[in-house]
Amino acid sequence: MPAETFVGAGSNIDPQRHLRAALAAIRDRFGAVTTSAVYRSAAVGFSGDDFLNVVMRLQAPVGPAELQRFLTRVEQACGRQRSAGGAGAQPMGPRVLDLDLLLYGSLVDPDLRLPRHDVLRYAFVLRPLSELAPRLVHPVTGRTLRAEWQAAAARSPGTGPLHLTAPIL
Repeated sequence: MPAETFVGAGSNIDPQRHLRAALAAIRDRFGAVTTSAVYRSAAVGFSGDDFLNVVMRLQAPVGPAELQRFLTRVEQACGRQRSAGGAGAQPMGPRVLDLDLLLYGSLVDPDLRLPRHDVLRYAFVLRPLSELAPRLVHPVTGRTLRAEWQAAAARSPGTGPLHLTAPIL
C-alpha cells in the first residue's frame, strides 16, 4: 500500500528551472503530486542568493530507501554533486537542487533520518508542510503540523522571512 509521503525541494541556482524539473520527474515516476505554495527565503548558514522552496505530497508505492535513491538521481540529473563526506554531506553553499524526504507515512527511523529534523527546524520546511497537511500529526511530537507551525511562529517571530513567490509550478 502506498505511503503518504512529503518531499521538500529547494534551489538557489536557476531555481525555477530546477524545481520544475524535479516536479516533472517525480510526477513521471509517481503520478499525482500536490505542491505547497513556493516560498522565497534567505540562504541559511552561508551568504548567497535566496532559495525557492516547496513541499510536495505524493503517494509512494516504494519504500523510503528506494524513494531516497530516486530523489538523489533526480538531484544528480539536475547537476547536483555531493561531496565525499559521507551520507550525502555537503558544505553549506548554493544548491542546484536539494530534495529531502521529510515524512514517509508515520515512519520513525533514525537510520533513514525519518522524520527529517528539518521539519521542525526551518520555517521554509514547516510552513509549506503545514499548508499542505495542517491536520497531519507529526510522528514524534504527536502534534498536528498546524500546531507545530503556530508554536514555531509564536516562539520565533523571525521564523522567516518567507515570501510567497509568483506561481512557478
